[in-house]
Amino acid sequence: MLSRFTRTTAVLLMLALNCGAQTKSEPEFVSPLGAKFYSQPDEKGQIAEAEKKLASDPKNIELIIALGRAQATVWRFRDAIATFTRGIEMDPSNAMLYRHRGHRYISTRQLDKAVSDMERAAKLNDKNNEIWYHLALAYYLKGKFEKAASAYEKAYAVSERDDLRIATSDWLYMSYRRAGKIAEAARALARITPDMKPGESKVYFDRLMLYKGLKKESEILNDKMTDLELATAGYGIANWHLYSGDKAKAKELFQKITSGKAWSAFGFIAAETELTRMR
Repeated sequence: MLSRFTRTTAVLLMLALNCGAQTKSEPEFVSPLGAKFYSQPDEKGQIAEAEKKLASDPKNIELIIALGRAQATVWRFRDAIATFTRGIEMDPSNAMLYRHRGHRYISTRQLDKAVSDMERAAKLNDKNNEIWYHLALAYYLKGKFEKAASAYEKAYAVSERDDLRIATSDWLYMSYRRAGKIAEAARALARITPDMKPGESKVYFDRLMLYKGLKKESEILNDKMTDLELATAGYGIANWHLYSGDKAKAKELFQKITSGKAWSAFGFIAAETELTRMR
């Protein structure tokens, strides 16, 4: 029979093991600037629920995608990549598996792999806005602005709603500006009108209105914004300062964005990329 001390020790050891299984000590990613980024706890049990459903039907691609998305929700991007890879091994012609894995390669700054996955996805399905949008973003982050603009144009062409057209147009405008194609940027901006319905793309819409001279920077940025809101709204404005010639103001805002915790946001990743280039 175990002594009370031994039983207590065993219980503590079990708790420690369980905690270790639930909390990752290894960072998901170490940025080029030296920052370590970690996943979050799955407080809602989304991963366990997705795993349970998949266990009952392990060859169901939609359930594999659901598990990968649940893992990504709490920033367990390496696990998500492994999950989507598992799906690709089962169904190598499924465009959405490459689209989702490519997205998470972007999250972990593996841009060459992201481009490869998204290019494969686009060959399998060239009518999907999300595929072209994420391929364009990967090009953009690699500094291939003309290729990014071309892919964003294709994303715009297959966009069926205002919110998709707005989000795509914001990055398209920035891509043209960074490529030095002012006339093309102006044409892309002209397609956006104040009467459009932005939906979830409100921040992108506000930035586009700023570019059109219909909003002020002070109407978009404020000290009460969450880290995610700052990353999303702030990157475009910082970038606007950068290609307008105010590098110091752009850098200040890039640094403010990357001092936050929204490290998986596209705006954060882009700001981080800009600062790395500036070094």
